[in-house]
Amino acid sequence: MKVQLLASAAAGALFALPASAMAQADDGQSGGDATAAATAGERGDREEIIVTATRRDVRLQDVPLSVTAFNQDDLDDLGIVGYEGIAQNTPGIVVNRPTQNFNNFTSRGINTNGYSAGLQSAVAIYVDELPISANGNSTILDPNLYDVERVEFLRGPQGTLFGSNSLAGAMRIITKSPDLDDFEASANVDLGLTGSSSVRQRYNAMLNLPLMTDAVALRVTGYYRNEDGWIDNIGTGIEDSNSLEAYGGRAALLMQPSDRMRVKLLVSYENSKPADSSLTNPNLGTFVRNSDRPDLFQGKLTNYNITVNYEFDFAELISSTTLSDYDASFYVDLAGTYGQAFPFALDAYGYDDLFVQETRLVSRGDGPFEWVAGFFLYDKRRTVDFAYRSTQDYLDAHGIVGLPDEYYQRFNSYTDQSEIAGFGELTWHLSDKFWVTGGLRYGNTKVQSFTRGGGYNSNYLTVAYCTEFTALCGGFVPPFSGMTPIPYAEGLKVSDDRLSWKASASWKPSDSLTTYATVSTGFRTPVVNARAGLVSQIDPNDLVIPDGAQSDSVTNYEVGLKGRWLGGDLTANVAAYYIDWQDIQVQANRVSDSIQFATNIGGAKSYGVEFEFLARPVEGLSLSVNGSLNNAKVNKLTDSEAAISGAELGTRLASPHFQGSATLRYDFGIGDGKSAFGAVNVSHADSFPNQFPNVPGNPAAVSPTYDFTDAWTNVNLTAGTKLGAVSLTAYVENLFDDTSITYVHPEAFLDGRYARMRPRTVGVRADYRF
Repeated sequence: MKVQLLASAAAGALFALPASAMAQADDGQSGGDATAAATAGERGDREEIIVTATRRDVRLQDVPLSVTAFNQDDLDDLGIVGYEGIAQNTPGIVVNRPTQNFNNFTSRGINTNGYSAGLQSAVAIYVDELPISANGNSTILDPNLYDVERVEFLRGPQGTLFGSNSLAGAMRIITKSPDLDDFEASANVDLGLTGSSSVRQRYNAMLNLPLMTDAVALRVTGYYRNEDGWIDNIGTGIEDSNSLEAYGGRAALLMQPSDRMRVKLLVSYENSKPADSSLTNPNLGTFVRNSDRPDLFQGKLTNYNITVNYEFDFAELISSTTLSDYDASFYVDLAGTYGQAFPFALDAYGYDDLFVQETRLVSRGDGPFEWVAGFFLYDKRRTVDFAYRSTQDYLDAHGIVGLPDEYYQRFNSYTDQSEIAGFGELTWHLSDKFWVTGGLRYGNTKVQSFTRGGGYNSNYLTVAYCTEFTALCGGFVPPFSGMTPIPYAEGLKVSDDRLSWKASASWKPSDSLTTYATVSTGFRTPVVNARAGLVSQIDPNDLVIPDGAQSDSVTNYEVGLKGRWLGGDLTANVAAYYIDWQDIQVQANRVSDSIQFATNIGGAKSYGVEFEFLARPVEGLSLSVNGSLNNAKVNKLTDSEAAISGAELGTRLASPHFQGSATLRYDFGIGDGKSAFGAVNVSHADSFPNQFPNVPGNPAAVSPTYDFTDAWTNVNLTAGTKLGAVSLTAYVENLFDDTSITYVHPEAFLDGRYARMRPRTVGVRADYRF
C-alpha cells in the first residue's frame, strides 16, 4: 500500500506536465540569483547575490574570498534539506557523515580523518549567531533548512570575523526575519519512497503575522520528519532500523520602535531522534549492521537569542546575545574492539550550556573607508555522564557479582571552555577599481576538564578479556575485584592567546570582472585529554595517554577572479589556494583499549583550484558547474610524531582529489502565467583515505581500520510545475541506486564502520506560498 500510494502521488505530479513541455519557452527562474522574467521571452539583468560573509551586505562578486550561497529557492530546486546536499553542491567541500546527527565538514583538504573525536571541527557552523559546531566529539544536529534567508559557505580560514575553529572555513545558516508589512504563509509536504518499502515523510510550515504595521511582526516556522530506515540490524533483529523522527520550530518576534532601531527575539527548538546508526559492515551485507542494542546519536537543541540593531549616522550597532542548551545521547556498541567476543558498550549523555555575546559596529555611508569592529564572548560547559556496560546475562553466566547493575564503570566529567576576543576589518577603496582590506582578531581561549567524584570503576574489561582470550593472558583469569571509587580530578588548564589576521587586495579591470589576492589565517582551540596519564588495563606497555593538544594553525594564500556578464546570464568564480597547516591536532586511539586522545604532529600542505560557472545560453536553459581539484598531504613529521599518530611523511589527508557537481535545468511557460521545469543534478567525489595508515604507537604496522571510501556519483532528477501559489515537484534521488561507501569510520571499536549512499528514493513535493 505504501508503494502504491507514493507511486500514484509521483505519477500525478509528473502527468501534470503537458506532453509538449520540453519544447516550450521559459518564463520562470532558473537559478538562485535569478529574477524571473515577467513573461516568456523577456530578458533583463538578474539580481545579484548579496552575502554577509564580511559581516556587512556586499555583492558576492566583490567579496575577496571563495563563497557559495544558496537561497531558499536554490535549496528547494536542488532538494537540499541538510548538510549532504550543501556539500554535494559546494566546491571543495565534503561532509563526513557516518549517521544522522554526526556531521563533520572537510574544506580544502584540511582534515586528518572524518570523525575528529575529541577535536573541534575545522569548519565552524553557525545558525544565525549561534556556533553549533563547537561540540567536538559529540552529535552535531543537522538543522532544518526551511524558511531560511540564505546558506553561505565560506572557504578558507575565517579566523578574523568568525574566531577559533573556523580553521578551514565557516558555514552560516541565516534564517528569515519577520516581515513587518505583509502577511505570509507557506507549507511544504514531501513524500518519498526509499528502496521498495521505506516511506519518507517531511512536513514544513511557516506563518508571518504583522501585528502592528511597520512596528511589530511575528514569524513562526515548524517542521516534522518521519522517515523509515533502510538498514537491517542483525544484532537487535530490527529491519530498517535506522528510522528517524525529528521535529521542531522557531518563533521570531521583530519590533521596530523607531526608524533607527530594531529588536528581534528568537526562540528555536530542534529534536532529532534517529532509532539506530546508519553505519554498516560490508562483510554482513550491503545494508546490514550488528550491535547488541541500537546505537543512538540523538540530540535536542534549544536556542534563545535577542538581537538589537541601532543605526547611528556613522555606523550600525549590532548586539546579539544567545543562550543555548544542547542535550545529546551517545549510545554505541564498542564490542567490535574484540571481535564481539564479550559485551562492551558505552551509554553516554551530554549536556551543553552555552552563552555567546557578540557586539559589533558596522560603518555606514559611501566614503572610501568601510569597517567592522566588534567584541566576542563565548562560554560553554559540557557535562557528560559516562556509563560503560556489559549485559546482565554475561555477568550472571560468568559469576561476576558486586555491581549494582549491568554497568561496570560510571563517572561524570565536565569541560569548561571560554573565548574572549576583539576583532576588526577595514576596507579602503583607493578608487572604484581598486581596494584593499585588512583584518585582525586577538583573543584568549581557555579549556579545562574535571572529573567529579562519586563514580566507580572495576576490572571487568580485564576479566572479560582474559576469559575470552585466555592464552593471551598466560592462562590466568584474574578474579573480579568489585568496584573502585573514582575520585575527583582536576585536569590540566590550558590557556592560549592567539592573533588571526587577513590582508587582501581587489582590482576590477572591468565592471564585469573582479580579481583578488588574499592571505588569511586561522586556528583551533587547545584540547585537553580528560584521561591524561591513564595506563592501559589490558596492556600496561601500551602508550600512556598524553596531556592533550595545543592549538594548530593555518595560513591560506589565495588568488581568485569573479566575473559576471550578460546581465548575470554568464558568471564565473575561480580561486587557487595554497594552505600551510602547522602543529596539526590529531585524534588517535590507543590500540589495547580504544581510549581516544588528542595530540599534535608537524605540518601539512594543501593546494588546489575551485571553480563555479553558470551559463544561461537561451531563455529558460541554465547550466551550472562547480568543482575542486585538491592535493593535501603531510609534509613535516618527526619519527616520534609518526609513532604516536600513525602518519607517514607524504601521507594523504582525508579528502578527495576531485569533487564537484553540475546541474542542467530547463524552465518553460505553459500558459496563463504558469510554468514548469525539468532538471538533472550530478555530483561526484573521488575516493580518499579515512585516516592515517599506521597503528598509533606501532608505526611498523598498518592500521586494521585504514581504508578508502569509494569514488561515488549521485544523479538526481526533478520535474515540476508552478501553478500560481502552488508548486508540484516529482523527483528521483540517486537515480542509479549507487551503494558506494562515502565514509569509513577510523575507530576499531565499531563492528560496522562504513556509511553508504542512501538507496534510490522517489517522491513528490508540494509547496504552497501565500
